[in-house]
Amino acid sequence: MISLIKKTFENTKKENRPALLTYTVAGDNTKKKSLEILKSISKYSDICELGFPHNTPIADGGQIQTSAYRAIKNGIKINDVFSIANQFKRLKKNKPIILMGYYNMIYQYNENKFINKCKKSKIDGLIVVDLPYPENKSFSLRCKKKGINFIQLVSPTTSRERLTQIIRNSHDMVYYISMLSTTGGKLKVAPKKILERYKKIKSLNKNKNIVIGFGITEKTIKSLKKADGLVVGSAICKEITNSINKRQNAVTNVTNIVKKLRNKIR
Repeated sequence: MISLIKKTFENTKKENRPALLTYTVAGDNTKKKSLEILKSISKYSDICELGFPHNTPIADGGQIQTSAYRAIKNGIKINDVFSIANQFKRLKKNKPIILMGYYNMIYQYNENKFINKCKKSKIDGLIVVDLPYPENKSFSLRCKKKGINFIQLVSPTTSRERLTQIIRNSHDMVYYISMLSTTGGKLKVAPKKILERYKKIKSLNKNKNIVIGFGITEKTIKSLKKADGLVVGSAICKEITNSINKRQNAVTNVTNIVKKLRNKIR
């Protein structure tokens, strides 16, 4: 059976545009508000990524960390993340949702229990930032058996030999980290260079959907539209922070940003 993630990429390719992937932290700034934001932005987002709030992240920049701290401060736990995702999928069953987090949380929760909970909550995909290939092979296989896409990460420093192995072992989507940085950093590499590297990765297997993340904003998104998909996270988290600070409606403001991003890649 074709996965919802694969189906989404097939649809966006027919529309001759990249898929737009949005990232928000679960429970920012409350469980209720987080779900409202997710529901609203899903009108313009093709795939929704939902992050586990984490107090010691290794890949997240300042904007996402601020979102995570707010959620943790409000008492968001792993089961709350599943609850938000599950409620969202009940309303938007055809919209793919990907959970993103760190392995120590999964390990503490119990791997099998975590994967079963993902299945029960209708999760379409998983990104585990600090579980690289080949250490993730067993976990990835267990996800596949439950119909969950395990999403591999590759970067500008990944060797060709390693890239070949990762692509071969990947499911329906691969996440290409555009630059050596944490999330939310200014795009330090020219979009042309990013796309050159991207094409080399894509040439290893044209059937794999490869998305680009890190440094993507309203200003840079259009220049990277040749990719299969583009991930925006920090710009969204920043808008949630601004809206809270200004006591404005975060749902409306964030939705407007996602709508603008979508319009840039039509």
